[in-house]
Amino acid sequence: MNEQYLYTLSNITTEEMMFIKEIMQSLDADAKNKFMMIYSGKRRDPQHILFFGILGFFGIAGIQRFATNQIGMGILYFLTAGLCLIGTIIDLVNYKNLANEFNHKMALESRSFIELARS
Repeated sequence: MNEQYLYTLSNITTEEMMFIKEIMQSLDADAKNKFMMIYSGKRRDPQHILFFGILGFFGIAGIQRFATNQIGMGILYFLTAGLCLIGTIIDLVNYKNLANEFNHKMALESRSFIELARS
C-alpha cells in the first residue's frame, strides 16, 4: 500500500504514523483500505484536543477528556473547573500525548474489527 492514505489524516504525528504502519504491515490492500476508513472516522486530531483544552479556560473544562473517551475525568474536570485549572494546563502541555494515546487505542480497535470481519 502506498503511504498516501496516511497523509490524508490531518495533523498526523510521526509516532502515530509509525504505529499505524506497524499495525497495517500484515494486511492486504483491501483490508488496509477498510482499516483506514474505520480508523480515520475514530481518530482525534491533536489540534482539536488542544482547542478543547483551551475551552477549559472559558468555563467548559473537561471537553478534551470527553473527546478522548475519558468520561470520568471529563466529569471531574467539569465539576472542579479543570481541577482548579491545574489539570487543564497539564492537558494543554500534553495534548499530543492525549491524542496519541487515544489514537493508538482506536487503531488497535480498528485492527481487531478488521480481523473479526476476516474470520
